[in-house]
Amino acid sequence: MQEIRIAPMSDGNWPEVAGIYEAGIATKNATFQTEVPEWETWGSSHRKDCRLVAKHGEQVVGWAALSNVSSRCVYAGVAEVSIYVYPDYSEKGVGSKLMAALIEASEANGIWTLQAGIFPENTGSIRLHQKFGFRILGVKERIGKMDGVWRDVVSLERRSKLVGID
Repeated sequence: MQEIRIAPMSDGNWPEVAGIYEAGIATKNATFQTEVPEWETWGSSHRKDCRLVAKHGEQVVGWAALSNVSSRCVYAGVAEVSIYVYPDYSEKGVGSKLMAALIEASEANGIWTLQAGIFPENTGSIRLHQKFGFRILGVKERIGKMDGVWRDVVSLERRSKLVGID
């Protein structure tokens, strides 16, 4: 298998990124989203400095991005993680490569805390986050409905050992 390489996400990657996002939505265990937004909508809600794609050859097989959790200045270094891998590439190290690169990019851009909210059924994503130092804070019970059913979300965070340590 060709090596997986990580690159900055470009506007031109959107069709493949959207397809991977759509595959995640279809699992019903990745997000409360029910459809992929337009590029402009997605782009306005994600930081421009921490958007990555994983490529196998020229094919995008995964993506990761950060969203600010608040516009308040006190939270300037806190961001929420989104990470998605095309199903054919799951459990092949793509998520680990993306997460390592995302953490590096986040710290290079002054992020001191990464947060994630993951459905409890998505055990692979929880394991991935824990592998990279995320700790489980707790479970937000019945936080939202999906298809008329209340869903819980596991809340995780990772505190940088390099940024915000003063």
